[in-house]
Amino acid sequence: MRLDDEQMSDNVEKETGGGMKKGVIGGGIGAIFILLVALFLKQDPQTVMQAVQQVQGPDQGGGTTEQLTKANSSPIEQFSAKVLHSTEDVWTDQFAKMGMTYEKPKMKLFTDATVSGCGAAEAAMGPFYCPADKKVYLDVSFFQELEERFRVQGDFAKAYVIAHEVGHHVQNLLGISRKVQSMRSQLSEKEYNKLSVMLELQADFFAGLWANHADQMKKILEAGDIQSGLNAASAVGDDKLQQAATGRIVPDAFTHGTAAQRMSWFKKGYETGDIHQGDTGIGLGTAAN
Repeated sequence: MRLDDEQMSDNVEKETGGGMKKGVIGGGIGAIFILLVALFLKQDPQTVMQAVQQVQGPDQGGGTTEQLTKANSSPIEQFSAKVLHSTEDVWTDQFAKMGMTYEKPKMKLFTDATVSGCGAAEAAMGPFYCPADKKVYLDVSFFQELEERFRVQGDFAKAYVIAHEVGHHVQNLLGISRKVQSMRSQLSEKEYNKLSVMLELQADFFAGLWANHADQMKKILEAGDIQSGLNAASAVGDDKLQQAATGRIVPDAFTHGTAAQRMSWFKKGYETGDIHQGDTGIGLGTAAN
């Protein structure tokens, strides 16, 4: 990726001095393996995670949060801030074309654990978006896990992760995620999982759409970048994660989509660059107007 001339976003926070002791799980998608095992054993995943947190050790206190700058950041943190700035440019333009104003999300970089508007969070959860405070949460050690555990290489794979979470922010602003959440009490777990898959695939589509327009704006893509993004989307497919965790694939337990689905929707977003092509079955909210 060519991001040398990209600015760092002003909307990135860095938490230092806090966190939680690392334990047996590690960061990133490790928690998904635990949750999948819990589902197959018909145990409450939250109970399992609480038990894991007890093994890992108690919270060692809150940290200090400050705005990310070149002076207080590492190269990978600066890269993350540049990717966020690129998403801001693209989505500001996309919302303007729809007659709307894009509200930029914050991104909080933390180590091991933090507190979000959606509750306590730790690196084992992987990167996530919290609609309550409109922030993307990221422990950049996840990127190392992406390379080492999932064998996904390239800067664009990292950018895809951030763009996917920003995609959830877009869904929040368009009213899509609230619509799906409001249906939760009316559906069985199996039915709600299907809606969750649709949300995740749409966020993959939005990540692809970002890549299309970011490249049109500033020619950020290099040879192999899109394949790197496709590899990342494939690596976190439910079927692959389930197979790795338990040796079984149970479609009714999917919450994010298969590797093939995730690659397909990311590719569609990149190839069309048209937000109106991104209805995975849950609508497009105010973007459809």
